[in-house]
Amino acid sequence: MNRRRSTIAEIAARAGVSIPTVSRVLNNRPDVAPATRERVERVIREAGYVRSRVANALRRGSSGIIDLVVPDLDSPYYFEIIRGVEEVLERTELRMALSTTHDESRRERQWLRQVIEGATDGAILVLAQGQSERLDELRRHRIPFVVVDHRGELGPDVPSVGATNWAGGRAATEYLLSLGHRRIAIIAGWPNLRCSQDRIAGYRAALEEAGLPIDPELIRPGEFRQQTGYDQTCALLALPQPPTAIFAGSDLQAMGVYAALRAHGLRVPDDVSVVGFDDVPIATMVSPALTTIRQPLAEMGRMATTMLLRLIAGEPLDSMRIELATSLVVRESCAPPPSPDR
Repeated sequence: MNRRRSTIAEIAARAGVSIPTVSRVLNNRPDVAPATRERVERVIREAGYVRSRVANALRRGSSGIIDLVVPDLDSPYYFEIIRGVEEVLERTELRMALSTTHDESRRERQWLRQVIEGATDGAILVLAQGQSERLDELRRHRIPFVVVDHRGELGPDVPSVGATNWAGGRAATEYLLSLGHRRIAIIAGWPNLRCSQDRIAGYRAALEEAGLPIDPELIRPGEFRQQTGYDQTCALLALPQPPTAIFAGSDLQAMGVYAALRAHGLRVPDDVSVVGFDDVPIATMVSPALTTIRQPLAEMGRMATTMLLRLIAGEPLDSMRIELATSLVVRESCAPPPSPDR
């Protein structure tokens, strides 16, 4: 008898229950009578079994669960990635367990403890903070994982999926330059986010190649939320020389840009052109339809899940870092800048 089965069998024998019942208790399944659950838990405590070790032994079988953790569900960005994960899992017998952390260390630690103490086949972490100790903990417990769109630097041995943010930032800026804009602002995410850094770097590269100076007042940090788009647009419009075009770091930010421009009596694109980033469904629903940089979010979810399934199966990955291509989607929110005499 292998160690996984003997560990579970020992607990089952001491508690006078079946091996599947022990499995259900370790997986926190609800279909166990309270008295039975307490008896199994008592045996685990009294016999000195370390729950995480028992769970690890069970994990070498299959729990049938993939954990997906995201900061929140306030943005369509996450729903698109979730959709990609679900599309792959639908072809398997695995189920997805979705958790949110709200970027709080306490919630992240709680999630990590539950994953280690419970049973999971693997984990996908979306926009994970630069928390190498968390990733090390997953690795130490031999839990396969893949990171999507990481916020900081990752080691070469960390499997991850992202997009070509630098190329996207450059493409958006070059398109606005081609229309004749010279005062182009960018609203990005927090400066410590790798995706923000890359998009700003692409923006700067396009301006430098066009021989234009970089105006720090036109580079605005914030969150990838509608309120940031609104607040930073108001600040940009208050400049002595406001921009004629605004490149928003997300489509949700672009909705805030639209709202701020309307509040100031300005029209898109007649007075100010707007470009977004992500290409989530809302981009086609607003008026005028939003020109944006398409980030293949669903494909990122599919790719991360495919990589994770290979890791679970013990198969090597072709590459530890996958970057999927971004592309410019031209719609109706951009036009040449208004003439100076308007």
